[in-house]
Amino acid sequence: MQTVTIVGAGLAGCEAAWQLARRGVAVQLFEMKPHRFSPAHTSENLAELVCSNSLRASRVDSAVGLLKEEMRRLGSLFMAAADATAVPAGAALAVDRKRFSAYMTEKIATHPCIRLVREECTSLASADPAHPLILAAGPLATDELTSALARLSGTEHLAFYDAIAPIVSAASLDMELLYRKSRWDDTGPGDYLNSPMNREQYESFLAALLSADRVAARPFEEARYFEGCLPLEVMAERGPDTLRFGPLKPVGLAHPVTGERFYAVAQLRAENARASAYNLVGFQTRLTYPEQQRVFRLLPGLERAEFQRLGSIHRNTFLCAPAVLGKDLALKAAPGVLVAGQLAGVEGYVESAACGLLAGVFAAQKVRGLPYSPPPAATAHAALLRHLTESDPRQFQPTNIIFALFPELETEGKRKPAKKERAALRAGAALAALDTWQEKLTAAS
Repeated sequence: MQTVTIVGAGLAGCEAAWQLARRGVAVQLFEMKPHRFSPAHTSENLAELVCSNSLRASRVDSAVGLLKEEMRRLGSLFMAAADATAVPAGAALAVDRKRFSAYMTEKIATHPCIRLVREECTSLASADPAHPLILAAGPLATDELTSALARLSGTEHLAFYDAIAPIVSAASLDMELLYRKSRWDDTGPGDYLNSPMNREQYESFLAALLSADRVAARPFEEARYFEGCLPLEVMAERGPDTLRFGPLKPVGLAHPVTGERFYAVAQLRAENARASAYNLVGFQTRLTYPEQQRVFRLLPGLERAEFQRLGSIHRNTFLCAPAVLGKDLALKAAPGVLVAGQLAGVEGYVESAACGLLAGVFAAQKVRGLPYSPPPAATAHAALLRHLTESDPRQFQPTNIIFALFPELETEGKRKPAKKERAALRAGAALAALDTWQEKLTAAS
């Protein structure tokens, strides 16, 4: 039996392994934990979620919701784990991170076609198209792997810096000051805790945030942030109202009892199924630890907050994918090496897993001598793939899945559909095309 090697058992690596294994292809999956941990990882389990527990919107008429539904139909392990470990999060899909990681670990470790190797892999030299290797080491790939990848790709890797939001103990929150409500939801108690601020409270918080000490970048580091995950203090520097139109947006969060509307509102989302801890939504930060505690305790209801995890920053490495990757996610200079996940240039949990799914499908096609069969153009998977392989290399940056990556929607008649109608039409076309592709893949295997 042909064996595919996968380096990295995060979201992309585990999903790639699962897609190969369910097609009967043997997998050797390397994971360096627990012998060595990246700066952001602490658990020995696979597929550890380090930044947030949210997988974003659930609705299929949203781009990420459509991507998740496509993954479900393609037998995604990531989605099976997410659905099995979901916690209340309004219109979003959020998970209990520990249970999610444990679920993924158990499924991978017990599959007869997957051999989990708890060792560090530092070389990519053994890969060839008949015995492909999938590099899914994540944005915190070791220096050894990053150097090996740079040698194969023939291009210098790029880097930006991502920030992690803090987590507080639920028991330490003042529920007299906080109120429960999901945005625009007036029918129930809501899944989010809300910290309301009047103008004076907001301006005091903003002043403290802007003057707080930060973790300094080392001399050789250039902090290049992903636009969709900017540190709170970086957003605040863009203007006094930036936070009020971003993570502290009060729209749709009037008090459910009094009807009072607020100048700004900070939201907290349950971190686990027991709701014993909450993360501060959108509060990714590079403030020093003492300053995080001082500044974030200015939020109403968090005056005595106990922090179970403080925010931090870490380096994220990714390829300039359009310059170095082929349409099957293989390096142009080394066709036996496929790159998946954030290292390939996608951003977000769901997108990373989806990229791993595609890498698994393409690797299976390679080892079985099957022709390359990409996802249909109308699908969210194809939209991600186009971003990675057809973007202008000079302008390339990691991105979440958005409808702007999809082809122009073809509609009958002269009337242009409304925004929600267009999203529904896109979803219908994508899922119909995906089902046909799925049948084709099943027949070929």
